[in-house]
Amino acid sequence: MTYIDLLLHIDTYPTPTTPAAIDEAVAIAAALGGKLTGLVVEVEIPVRSNRLADYLIGLSAMAESEESRSRKACREGLDHFIKTAAEAGVFQATLSKKANHYDVPDKVAALARTYDLSILPMVGGFDGQMEVADSVLFNSGRPVLVYHVGQARGLAHGPDLVVVAWDGSRSAARAMADALPILVRAKQVRILTVLNEKPHMAPNLGEGARRHLQMHGVSAVVDEVDAAGDKIGVVLERYIKTHKPDLLVMGGYGHSRAREFLLGGATEQALRAPPCPVLLSH
Repeated sequence: MTYIDLLLHIDTYPTPTTPAAIDEAVAIAAALGGKLTGLVVEVEIPVRSNRLADYLIGLSAMAESEESRSRKACREGLDHFIKTAAEAGVFQATLSKKANHYDVPDKVAALARTYDLSILPMVGGFDGQMEVADSVLFNSGRPVLVYHVGQARGLAHGPDLVVVAWDGSRSAARAMADALPILVRAKQVRILTVLNEKPHMAPNLGEGARRHLQMHGVSAVVDEVDAAGDKIGVVLERYIKTHKPDLLVMGGYGHSRAREFLLGGATEQALRAPPCPVLLSH
C-alpha cells in the first residue's frame, strides 16, 4: 500500500516556495515510495486599460513587473525540483500552467483530482498558500499534506509517530483511510478523541477506529482527552506539543458559500498554523 502518484505545488507568487521546502517534499515522496510531479502556476495580473492610472502610477508596468517575478519563480522552482527529484529517484514530471492570480487555488485543486496526494509547503505569510490549501482540501476530492518548512524531517525519515484525530465523522473516516499508506509505515500510531467538546463524543469512540487499523496491520492506541472547556484547536495544539508527532491526520470541516470557506476551528488552525505536518481530507 503506497502513494504512487504525488503532486507538489511550487508556489510562485507572492512568496515563492523555497528550495528547502522543495527538498523536504522530495524527501517525503522518497520515504513514501511514490513519484512526484512538480506544479507551477504562472500568475497573470490583468489590468484594464486606464491611461490616467498608467500615467500617474504606471499600473501596467507594475502588473508586468509582478508577472515577471512569477515567471522567474516558475523557472527557478522547476529547475531546483527537477534536479533534486531526479537525484532522489522520485521525479515523475513537471506541470506549468497560467492563471489569473485569484484563480490559482481553483486551478491547483482541479489538477490535484488526478493525484493520490497533494503536498503543499507553507512559506511566508501563508495567505495565498492557505487559499490553495482550502481549495485543494474542499474541491479536489483528494487528501492534502501541509507543513511549515523544517517540520517534515521526521515524516521523511519514518515516521516514528502519527496521530489520528478521531471524532467518528465522515471526514475523519475519509482522512484515516487516505492516510493508510503512511499509517502502515509508522512505528507508532495514536488515535486521539477529545471528550466534552462535541455532544456525540463519548468514551470508547476511538475503539472502532483502532479495530479497523488493526485489521490493516496497524497497532494503535487510543488517547481520550477531556477538552475541559477549551476549543478543539487549543486541545490539539497542546496534545501535539506534548507528544511531538511526525504527522497529524484529521478530517477537514467546512462548506462553500459564495466561494468563501467557513472552516471549523480545528481545520482553520491546522491550515493557518500547523503544529506539525498535517494530512487533511474532506
